[in-house]
Amino acid sequence: MGKLDTRTAIVTGSGRGIGRAIAMKFAAEGASVVVNDLDPGPAKETVEEIVAAGGKAVASIGSVTEEGFADRFVATAVDTFGGLDIIVNNAGFTWDNVIQKMTDEQWDTILDLHLKAPFQILRAAQPYIKANPTDYHRKVVNISSNAGVVGNAGQSNYAAAKAGIIGLTKTLAREWGRYRVNVNAVAYGLINTRLTEASADGNATIDVEGREIKVGVNPQLLAAAERSIPLGRAGRPDEAAGAVFALCLPETDYVSGQCLVCDGGSR
Repeated sequence: MGKLDTRTAIVTGSGRGIGRAIAMKFAAEGASVVVNDLDPGPAKETVEEIVAAGGKAVASIGSVTEEGFADRFVATAVDTFGGLDIIVNNAGFTWDNVIQKMTDEQWDTILDLHLKAPFQILRAAQPYIKANPTDYHRKVVNISSNAGVVGNAGQSNYAAAKAGIIGLTKTLAREWGRYRVNVNAVAYGLINTRLTEASADGNATIDVEGREIKVGVNPQLLAAAERSIPLGRAGRPDEAAGAVFALCLPETDYVSGQCLVCDGGSR
């Protein structure tokens, strides 16, 4: 038996990277998973891999910031699998600049993605959670970042959003404790994904709803960052997923309102 048998989980941004690793881990432990990605291909590939391994999954395609997405996402879990037990707000990307060069579009895009969208998903889930009490603990894990804990130059938009998600987490832990829901956050340090593995001195970009967003990290800065990590390296997506998984187990039923830092010992 898996440790998440009978549970239903929704995970935003789970077609690739850390989100995919979270979805795969949940499914391997018995959870039914609603996989989300902006692009159909990665979401469907993740679902197919889960199903091929004997798990249960369905795709919910679309941007977490689009109107009506939150209600549709929650309804997909309830209508397909008959419940909703775990919510992971993971979707995101960075769009960096120093503050004097940052546009309103950059600021609004990142705040909408990393803070407003999780708020909307949690708001959409509340009526179902309130109306359907359980004898076990439901779980919410919101993904934050070290940038939200200590700040990061060139990321005022991202840092503000990730600090905000910690505040939302702590507040919702107080509001939803009476529903037997644990609400926690995980703040990541340097994790190797497509957003960090590309070199910032190259031409790597990602397409986000028609926007070409430059990605990558300066190789010298990346090497210095890895040297500063006590464990001596960046984390892997499966290790990042492990932190989320731990907060979704019955063993952490008395942990709520906390921010678990997953960064190899840097903070």
